[in-house]
Amino acid sequence: MSPIAVFFRTLMKSSAIFLGAGVIFLHPSLDWSAGASRGVTAQQDAREAAVEGLIGALKDPDAGVRRQAAHALGELRSNRAVPALIELLKDSAVEVRQHAMTALGEIGDARAAAAIAGALKDTDPRVRSRAAGALSEIGDKGAVDALIAAVRDPNVEVRRRAVAALGEIGDARALPALTAALKDEDAGVRRQAIAAIAEISDGDEHAWRVHRNMPNPRPRPMPQPRPNPQVRPGPQPNAWPVAGGVR
Repeated sequence: MSPIAVFFRTLMKSSAIFLGAGVIFLHPSLDWSAGASRGVTAQQDAREAAVEGLIGALKDPDAGVRRQAAHALGELRSNRAVPALIELLKDSAVEVRQHAMTALGEIGDARAAAAIAGALKDTDPRVRSRAAGALSEIGDKGAVDALIAAVRDPNVEVRRRAVAALGEIGDARALPALTAALKDEDAGVRRQAIAAIAEISDGDEHAWRVHRNMPNPRPRPMPQPRPNPQVRPGPQPNAWPVAGGVR
């Protein structure tokens, strides 16, 4: 190759390099945005793969693995895990059912409310207590009747959690049960019932007036009589006597 051809070839390569560098320098978003998009997509794909792996781990033969997988899914708050966690509420291990319940409460998906409400009849009071707490986080009014029944649970912690959940949900149908809980043998339940009644009455003043059988904690002032516009007020007497008897 002649020296002239080598010179022009080198010049063309150099020009291409400088042109590419100039485009990146003047428009850095063209390169970085694409890289960032690929990074976000990769992170999303990795997260979804992790969720799928954890859902699969809910069927592990070891109860400890199932428990930890349920806990991790609650931390990730993935709605995709809800059906599998609902199924886990039937697990033979108490601690697994507890963690599944907690995870469903953290995710907060209303699809789980009916299954959790059913767990208020679980044979273990720890599971029933977690169920009341999870319903408090989900806040579904469809669980009010089940929580009202749980206010009479033989376990004191279940009763406390149920009363607290009713206050959080704020449905006035719970007022009679909460009023009855004011006579519970446990002082903690009674205190929680007072707080729950206050929460419900604060959100629904009409319901409070309908269901109240306690003094209204926030009585309204008596209305003041309105002045008659057709009656003109006469001169007001001087309140202070003037010397010589002249007013």
